[in-house]
Amino acid sequence: MSTKVKSPDNLPNKPGVYIMRDSSDTIIYIGKAKNLIKRVKSYFREKLDRPKTQILMSHFDSLEYIVTNSEKEALILEATLIKKHRPRYNVQLKDDKRYPYVKITDEKFPRLVITRNVSKNGIYYGPFTDVGSVKQTVKFLKSLFKIRTCRNMDGPCLNYQIELCYAPCAGHISEKEYSEIINKIDLFFQGKYSTIVKNLKKEMMEAAGNEEFEKAAVIRDQIASIEEIMEKQFVDLVDDDLDQDVIAIAPGENEVVVIIMPIRNGKIVGRDDFLMSASQYDSSSEIMFAFIQQYYGYNRHIPKQILLDEDIDDKTLLEDWLSDLRGNKVKIKVPQKGVKLRLVKMAKKNAEIIKHQKKKMENSLIELKKYLKLEKLPRVIEGYDISNISGKFAVGSKVSFRDGKPDKKRYKHFKMETPGPNDFAMMEELLTRRLKMIDRDPEPDLIVIDGGKGQLGMAYGVLEKLNLTHIPIIGLAKEFEEVFTPNSRRPIIIPKNNKALHLLQQVRDESHRFAITYHRKLRSKNISASSLDDIVGIGKKRKVALLKEFGSVDNIKNASVDELSKIEGMNQKTAENVYNYYH
Repeated sequence: MSTKVKSPDNLPNKPGVYIMRDSSDTIIYIGKAKNLIKRVKSYFREKLDRPKTQILMSHFDSLEYIVTNSEKEALILEATLIKKHRPRYNVQLKDDKRYPYVKITDEKFPRLVITRNVSKNGIYYGPFTDVGSVKQTVKFLKSLFKIRTCRNMDGPCLNYQIELCYAPCAGHISEKEYSEIINKIDLFFQGKYSTIVKNLKKEMMEAAGNEEFEKAAVIRDQIASIEEIMEKQFVDLVDDDLDQDVIAIAPGENEVVVIIMPIRNGKIVGRDDFLMSASQYDSSSEIMFAFIQQYYGYNRHIPKQILLDEDIDDKTLLEDWLSDLRGNKVKIKVPQKGVKLRLVKMAKKNAEIIKHQKKKMENSLIELKKYLKLEKLPRVIEGYDISNISGKFAVGSKVSFRDGKPDKKRYKHFKMETPGPNDFAMMEELLTRRLKMIDRDPEPDLIVIDGGKGQLGMAYGVLEKLNLTHIPIIGLAKEFEEVFTPNSRRPIIIPKNNKALHLLQQVRDESHRFAITYHRKLRSKNISASSLDDIVGIGKKRKVALLKEFGSVDNIKNASVDELSKIEGMNQKTAENVYNYYH
């Protein structure tokens, strides 16, 4: 329970958290203190040394505080409140919610899912900044360890029949055996790959000794898959016992790039980059302290060591807190020599490179604003495209770019209702349906249409109907890469080597790729459903057997009667039915 006061004189001589508000009662700063009255009184001196404190106190109106039992408890509460309220003058991890986590669900037979919402249930790993990579990893682990993917365990499904699940729903694997598989996945995300391989080799030898050769062969393949992943992705260091996170920062004007490189069992297992909101008045120590506090707040692996490129204030407090989270001693170090120093320098160099890349992307937005004569930077750009074959399986796509990078959580597919082929009318439908969703999906700073003056005129008509002509819209004609705007007869020519044109091309090409991918998916589903399911004598089991053996409908089409008849469950007559259907 917080207590509100106007002056620091009434604060207690105890540890806790203080919350500053402005005249509109908005929280503008949250801080922790070992001694509340001493810490907060430092803000009310006649002469304030730091510009940031001067700016903060110029907006100060009222104060409230929460007493805690220790400074460590204050640290934890401060991190929680900053994440919840995101005060203007706190250094804080930006856009943390946009990064996905991998979750092992809290169920009798757990599943492995990707989520952006963290709750108290289940075990979480992350956040992961590379969404594509984490999707591949989860897909790899599901196929490798054959864990269930279904929400409802209502009997063996297709995954069991094609050997992608052990079917715990039908009792084909015990809870203990399944739990051992989940433990292997847990070790994988902790980076203990050698431990997994060691345990699997032991299991393989035991299975072979018991003459369970099929089981031994499955484990052998699992070992080979993990070793291949390790060989491709991880960089070896000298010490096999290393369990560290290497962190470095590259400060900018209004934000800071933070690089974290996890090292597990002596191997660099990845690299993540984050943005911290910070002003020019925040010190490197404050920024690094805030990152460690907010990054390790919950559901993350706590390493034995954290290596930094420079020392920070209140290091002992952070070490005590992290040690509590880990369950044993954690040290924060600034290495002076050897491999650890080289790692810190590597992280620092990566942070500087990413900062430079972000600066270049900012410049491309500035260039685009100049060429298109926009009122503001086009931080959110949306691209649209239509894909169909003679009007069949017609789909539309919307892709979104934020600050020059794909924002895939805002991508959207549309099944077109307009009869075709009529790309103009379909594009009109696509834009109308999307722009009617502005209350749920905020409007972009720029719309990019794949096409010339004709397509652009139709698209601008949609904006006029919906009274949204304030949204800038352009057409990008593919042949000469000319940029058309609604109020000009002549196209804008952006130089071919200009970053602004490259960005527009990327948006246009991505919207095309996204539409084509969905179109092919619908077409593929239709082909598989309308062919095998319509053949006399082909039921669910035979369909699964055929797909498992041949891999695709196209391969089945090309198979001979003899090849078809040899598949388990098939006979000569049914094989002839399949062959005759396609020939």
